[in-house]
Amino acid sequence: MSAFDWMIQIGYFILVAALICAVARVVIGPTLPDRVIALDLVAMVIAGIAAIYAIDTDNQVYLDVVLVMAITIFFSTVAFSRYLQQREKR
Repeated sequence: MSAFDWMIQIGYFILVAALICAVARVVIGPTLPDRVIALDLVAMVIAGIAAIYAIDTDNQVYLDVVLVMAITIFFSTVAFSRYLQQREKR
């Protein structure tokens, strides 16, 4: 195995560990905003895993999917935080 393959494997390991921690926060999270941010992190980690997979397999189609996922995730988190902010005002 080359150094590149080792780095890919380490990247997978770190992202899977982050995914487990984020899912635990979604389940345990004491408040709704904590759960929303953790869910955002889960989605971003999955996008990161897809990006590493695209690099690992040298298939650039997945990078387009990652880009669309990241933009959608960002806007959905912003929209939900605006919703929570409006809900607090009422």
